Amino acid sequence: MSLKAETRLVVPIEKPRRNLWRRIRQRPEVILSPLVLVVFLAIWEWVSTSGLVSPVILPAPPKVFRGILTLVKASWFPQHLWTTTIETVLGFCIAGASAFTMAVFLHQVPLLRRVIYPYVVTLQVMPMIVLAPIFVVWFGFGITSKVVVSVTTAFFVVLVNSLAGLAAVPENSLLLMRSMVATRRQVLFKLTIPTSLPYVFAGLKTAATLALIGSLVGEFVTAEKGLGRLLTQFSFALKQDLVFATVIWVGVLGLALYGIVSFLEKKLVWWR
Repeated sequence: MSLKAETRLVVPIEKPRRNLWRRIRQRPEVILSPLVLVVFLAIWEWVSTSGLVSPVILPAPPKVFRGILTLVKASWFPQHLWTTTIETVLGFCIAGASAFTMAVFLHQVPLLRRVIYPYVVTLQVMPMIVLAPIFVVWFGFGITSKVVVSVTTAFFVVLVNSLAGLAAVPENSLLLMRSMVATRRQVLFKLTIPTSLPYVFAGLKTAATLALIGSLVGEFVTAEKGLGRLLTQFSFALKQDLVFATVIWVGVLGLALYGIVSFLEKKLVWWR
């Protein structure tokens, strides 16, 4: 009886340990990713405190963390964060919707696509960031000019990816739809667009970060509010701890937008 009791006590303890190690072996990145962050912060701390780099240029992580808390507690910070968020979301939504609509239209009219696509490529290789001062003159110093910069920065990546996705329909699938006497509208909405969605969302995930970059660039040129405005002010004042803290907040905002798009992709492109 005593051996059975000991066995009953040992099995529940050892089994979770085996399951834990099995999961770690299957997904080692669960351990390695946090470890990389810890090593990076340790090297950063050592470089900042050893005198290799001046603290004015590279503040230590604890000082940056205190800068993050300073921004969180500041009464003026939420309006700057909210302004950049609104500019980015508006720019992303307008760019995504207009680019996908234009891609579908160009796909349905091949001649128009062959005429316009060279200009699309030309505009894509031209950095929209250099047009930010022009947009500020055209649309004023308010939020509109920043949204326009955000739209133009994120537009072409969605357009190009959408065109590639619309053209990636397998020929056998098209022949099957035609053999079933499907109309052009049915082919578009039941085959072409669903097939293109993985490409579209790949472009949208990139566009989410580009829209944020566009908003920040517009705020660098001229703005009364926004994270880009804070970065400019803190940089001129040599408050590097607040500069790094603002950069971290920009990264958090970018990750949030990317995560939302990824979540929508899992819900809409469920077959992947």
